[in-house]
Amino acid sequence: MSLELLTGAQILCRTLVDAGVEVMFGYPGGAIMPFYDALHGHAGLRHILVRHEQAAAHAADGYARAGQRVGVCVATSGPGATNLVTGLATAHMDGSPVVAITGQVGRPMLGRDAFQETDVVGVTMPVTKHNVLVRDVEDLADDVREAMAIAIEGRPGPVLVDVPKDVQNQKAEYRESGAGSRGSMKPQTPDFRLLDDALKQVASLIATAERPLLMIGRGVIVSGAYAEVRALAERTGMPVITTLLGISAFPQSHELHLGMPGMHGEVHINKAIQSADLLVGIGMRFDDRVTGNTATFAPRAKIVHIDIDGAAIGRTVRCDVALVGDARAIVQQLLAAIAPRDCVPWRQEIAALMHQREESFAGGLSPEVILSALAEVTEGRCTIVSDVGQHQMWVAQRYPFQRPNTHITSGGLGAMGFAVPAAMGVRLARPDEPVWAISGDGGFQMNMAEIATMVQEGIEVKLAIFNNGYLGMVRQWQQFFHGGRYSNTPIWSPDYVKLAAAYGIPGWRVKHAGEVTDVLQEANATPGPTLVELVIEQEANVFPMIVPGGSLSEPLEAAPAQT
Repeated sequence: MSLELLTGAQILCRTLVDAGVEVMFGYPGGAIMPFYDALHGHAGLRHILVRHEQAAAHAADGYARAGQRVGVCVATSGPGATNLVTGLATAHMDGSPVVAITGQVGRPMLGRDAFQETDVVGVTMPVTKHNVLVRDVEDLADDVREAMAIAIEGRPGPVLVDVPKDVQNQKAEYRESGAGSRGSMKPQTPDFRLLDDALKQVASLIATAERPLLMIGRGVIVSGAYAEVRALAERTGMPVITTLLGISAFPQSHELHLGMPGMHGEVHINKAIQSADLLVGIGMRFDDRVTGNTATFAPRAKIVHIDIDGAAIGRTVRCDVALVGDARAIVQQLLAAIAPRDCVPWRQEIAALMHQREESFAGGLSPEVILSALAEVTEGRCTIVSDVGQHQMWVAQRYPFQRPNTHITSGGLGAMGFAVPAAMGVRLARPDEPVWAISGDGGFQMNMAEIATMVQEGIEVKLAIFNNGYLGMVRQWQQFFHGGRYSNTPIWSPDYVKLAAAYGIPGWRVKHAGEVTDVLQEANATPGPTLVELVIEQEANVFPMIVPGGSLSEPLEAAPAQT
């Protein structure tokens, strides 16, 4: 049988289809034009035309997180490729499998400062798991297959494939390959012969601990270890703490659920960490926003760290027992090694630490009221994609997540502008349930042009804007630590209702608590994209708060006195 002779651009399309890719997000330009020509009328690939390449990377990231598969973004050379960097860095920090396809100037022009030439391989090396410049059309298909495989193996992450324009125009025979994984995440099974002793140590520590805690992160979501982690908690009675990226990995209505730790974690949660004699961390990085000052973090506790990324073990905090491998597989083995017990006295001790915080919203439109209304309106059946800032912390603290992987946000990088484009990807991965993008007025304005993408492509995302007229989190730090000097944090906004109308979508403005439920209900029920502006108190703060570099034992529950 004779093999087909195809151009590199056609090979690229065919390879993506064979890898299971159905949707991609991108923006055309000169160096990637042959690929877009091959894409024209292609039945197997849907291309979403974004308004900025950063949005393409964030949308691919959202698609990957919600769909548990590789997300693909496309850009041209030079500025197109460099505009992807923030999105790739976000995916890299949070362990999200994204493959970026970029055009490049022709090989004869490489290194000559040609028009729109950038060494994108060099630029993206620190923020990708792997990247490659394709130097021959004969290598193109295998380079793409390898990219898809690397993106999902181990700890997921972004990969970039840079394809010179002349390689896209070259012709070669297309050869099918069994390589790759068709773009779906598949956990790696650890070698339990090597882990057997460690599993016995962990089982012994859990059996004898008086104040144990289970801390879970995004690795539990990536692994799909929901049932196993819940079974571990219920068998041992260990209270469960979820990191920002681990939120929704454990149902918040469960009696063992505590909440989020760290800089904006509740006081009783952080105090529990400081009193614990055992921490079992699963699929988390022990990053600085969780630990506070690492010298004072969990001073009484033995620390067990379970993670697929061996490089994360011991990188931030000391580790007494390490288990490197897929969370689901390891917890399954751990369940077989531990005897049932409970931690009732310890849970009662934590409960005694709980107290009701006074909110600073004097009868106005508070985040708690907004998020409670949203939960009521959606009956909890939605995915929330939050941006970065105060509203992100309010969502993490206040929204009652009950279903797995329904909270998506930029955690490690903290990229403002993430929510709106990422929500487009989430909606395409989950077309049968509402997707709400929650932003502040600062982050929303970074990528609000993607409303045009939603309208053109028919992507139904519900947009909520917490508008306080400030870059709220920065303003809060300026209030607390810089003498209340609000340097360049007041931010003007357009009339968001008129903006929505300009894009041809319905928009509402809410100023009073009594209006919020009805407006959110209407926005949620109206077909297509909708926008709700929520005008909140200008100087509202997120509490509690751990001072940067401070100990988890020293929370701020009110604004510090100015001196």
